[in-house]
Amino acid sequence: MTYVPMTARSRVEGHRTATTLELFFDLCFVVAIAQAGQQLVHALVEGHPGSGVVGYLFVFFGVWWAWMNFTWFASAYDCDDVPYRITTLVQIAGVLVYAAGVSRAFNDNDWTVAVIGYLIMRVALTAQWLRAAAGESGAARTAALKYAAGLLVCQAGWVALLFAPDGWKRWLFLVLVAAELMVPVWAEHGHQTPWHAHHIAERYGLFTIIVLGETIAASTVAVKSAIDEHEALGVLLPIAAGGLLIVFAAWWIYFAVPVHERLNSNREAIPWGYGHLAIFASGAAIGAGIEVAVEHAVGQAHISQVAANAAVTVPAAVFLLTVWLLHSRHFKRGAAQQLVLPLCALAILASTWTGAYAVLYAGLVAAAAVAVGTALTVRPVPDAV
Repeated sequence: MTYVPMTARSRVEGHRTATTLELFFDLCFVVAIAQAGQQLVHALVEGHPGSGVVGYLFVFFGVWWAWMNFTWFASAYDCDDVPYRITTLVQIAGVLVYAAGVSRAFNDNDWTVAVIGYLIMRVALTAQWLRAAAGESGAARTAALKYAAGLLVCQAGWVALLFAPDGWKRWLFLVLVAAELMVPVWAEHGHQTPWHAHHIAERYGLFTIIVLGETIAASTVAVKSAIDEHEALGVLLPIAAGGLLIVFAAWWIYFAVPVHERLNSNREAIPWGYGHLAIFASGAAIGAGIEVAVEHAVGQAHISQVAANAAVTVPAAVFLLTVWLLHSRHFKRGAAQQLVLPLCALAILASTWTGAYAVLYAGLVAAAAVAVGTALTVRPVPDAV
């Protein structure tokens, strides 16, 4: 369609699924995720975990927040006409510019290119909200205008960040993060945009698959390079097998419950949506951790065995614990089912101190969690348990 008025879509629309444009949008984020993960690998291998993790989280926030804002807007107002498609493609261009600036932001605290890319994305999204406001009236129009105003204020803040002293930038970054997170809370007060629960759940699931797929791709390249250069197949097989088990288990556990059934209002949806920052960031970090473990196994990392193990076990534990906290626990019955994932996360963390086979042990624990969880679901736990 060349042009149609942008009006709200129905919250109960049947057969609502992700569009090809949304899938394309997600795919382009792989570039930025890969850049962030690669910088994390370099920092951990060189023995700078503190600055590496902080830089990774800062960079990943921009990736996640841009994706999240587009996703919720599209769920409510996707009209799939020519202006909508062009504006979305502009946002994709912003993602690629942002990805090009990741290394400078990570290593040199130079956010110029990253902020330019971020602003491209946000200007396009602001135009979308203004267009939505033009097609709405009453409380819905007010909410759309609040989104547009909030985006403009935050964009001005990001530009100001470029001119702040280097020592202030990361503290001001946190202030701007808080401001960004408050925009939806403020805009949705008094009127909930008509996002579609099943569509949102599907979109988040698809992005989880992309994150886990990037983890597998990065890990495969790392193992292949190590084998080609060092012929250390014996020490790499346990890492590869353990990493694969962790990723398989992460996929299985994430998609084990029909989470869309809980997304009835913003009260449930906003904490769930925001909490996925931990799920997406930790899921991508698992791949970076496997790369670090591979580097250590062939003698290329300047860190201890425990530190190399923690690069895998910590994000794996965070992923499983956050999935349980955000939605799995709401579908569990009895103490036995509730304790599977928290105990699994603790056991994975404990495997950090098990030497060269830590990644394999962590993978076996994750696989055991899937097996036990499945068995308990098939055989319901008595209510009294």
